[in-house]
Amino acid sequence: MKQFWSPNSINKNKAMVENLQSHGVITSDEVAKAMEAVDRGLFVPDRSCAYVDSPLSIGYNVTISAPHMHAMCLQLLEKNLKPGMRVLDVGSGTGYLTACFAVMVGSEGRAIGVEHIPELMASSIKNIEASDAASPLLKQGSLAIHVGDGRQGWAEFAPYDAIHVGAAAPVIPEALIDQLKPGGRLVIPVGNLFQDLQVVDKNSDGSVSIRSETSVRYVPLTSREAQLRGE
Repeated sequence: MKQFWSPNSINKNKAMVENLQSHGVITSDEVAKAMEAVDRGLFVPDRSCAYVDSPLSIGYNVTISAPHMHAMCLQLLEKNLKPGMRVLDVGSGTGYLTACFAVMVGSEGRAIGVEHIPELMASSIKNIEASDAASPLLKQGSLAIHVGDGRQGWAEFAPYDAIHVGAAAPVIPEALIDQLKPGGRLVIPVGNLFQDLQVVDKNSDGSVSIRSETSVRYVPLTSREAQLRGE
């Protein structure tokens, strides 16, 4: 597993972001500002591990991704996270990345998280409420977390400029491609034992182009029951 800095060498959110910049993972000012504004320490069970560059367990056989993976996904979606745009976060977990998305699209945009574990959804809302940057967006309604099967997307606010999936699907769910706006981008891990982070761009005529960004290892995008069984 790739790590961009040694464990316990970083203990502040700003230093984490600066390290991601110095390693070239973050190249956009907007991504850096969003990750600085949303303190990762508020979104992990053990704050002492919050800025370590590795995934962390958050219970229910789920992890929060390493900071460099979150930064990479934000970078890949950056042009589709402009103020006023709409973004869907499938498998929103602790709510961290959903909060970053919400900060980037702002009060005129809309960031929707979908999580099929109700307990995680409830705790993610508490995490967001503790964030000075994201809490006002939650209160205003431009940021929302829902319980649901993310493989079906969230049709109510479709189409989306950006869709992020935080778990690996065996194949790209058709519903997510359908809910992507022409000109929109979907970032999703695809595969079973061997996975690639795939970037799906929907063209103006509705056709899609797909490329692989990098090899990854995510928990599977599956049913709530299978996830709780650890399958």
